[in-house]
Amino acid sequence: MSLRLTILGCHSATPRSMAHPSAQYLEINGEHLLIDCAEGTQMQLRKFGVKFSRIKHVFISHLHGDHFYGLIGLISTFSLLNRQNELHVYGPAGLKEIIQIQLKLSKSWIDYPLHFHELNSNKSELILDSEKIEVRTVPLRHRIYTNGFLFREKPAPRKLNMEAISKHTEIDICDYQNLKDGKDFTGSHGTVLTNAELTFDPPSPLSYAYCSDTTYSEAVAEMIQNVDLLYHESTFLEQHADLAETTRHSTAAQAAKIASMAGAKKLILGHFSSRYKDVNLFLQEAQEHFADCELCEAGKVFAVDNQ
Repeated sequence: MSLRLTILGCHSATPRSMAHPSAQYLEINGEHLLIDCAEGTQMQLRKFGVKFSRIKHVFISHLHGDHFYGLIGLISTFSLLNRQNELHVYGPAGLKEIIQIQLKLSKSWIDYPLHFHELNSNKSELILDSEKIEVRTVPLRHRIYTNGFLFREKPAPRKLNMEAISKHTEIDICDYQNLKDGKDFTGSHGTVLTNAELTFDPPSPLSYAYCSDTTYSEAVAEMIQNVDLLYHESTFLEQHADLAETTRHSTAAQAAKIASMAGAKKLILGHFSSRYKDVNLFLQEAQEHFADCELCEAGKVFAVDNQ
């Protein structure tokens, strides 16, 4: 089981030559996902060698431009590349209308199935439940309706203890799947061999939480307990905490406090305001409250392996 996150952009507001706004590419348990899609996202995907065709699901946190203005271009490019596979887009109510109007008035077309899953609940909800992963919303507190997302692997099958199994001639290969599913083995004479005797625990499922634009909210920590990897916006430093409150954003220190309360294993900081010339100041501030944290940087990869 594995998790691999590629940062495509991590700055706030306007795109600049060396500062790309929010977009991330997540590979988790064999699924390929795009999280937010600011201007220039498809150029960043090309730059960092991501194959467009692998993306099956796109998650948009909210309808501020630095989080979704690249979506119509990406959707159009998929069609120009003769995409055949369906694409699922999850985002706030109104996103479907925005995209459809752009397609209509530009007389563009889509040759592949495009499905919108519009969100409006202020409570956490399950929005994707596949064989490999599940995705839940993390309601955030921003100037407009905004969600973060919690991505979790589905539990893997149990691992067979072949040394133990070989000692019991009654156990046949046709029984293996039941053992992987956690079932005990019952012999022909009613003898029961517990699953724990015949299998090993699988790796613990990995998880990733993406907490986009939000003011400080301890409720977020409650929804993402024990997450393996956490991205939390840190637009400002504590010296501008009043501005963070006014604009409904967070400071690096506040992001670190959320990570600590959540019991996260690692924190990633991003969405930096352009007012700061030295982003290392964010890291210094956060590490006063949470030791294991790193800064986002376009092209940077965060990988977690749990084989």
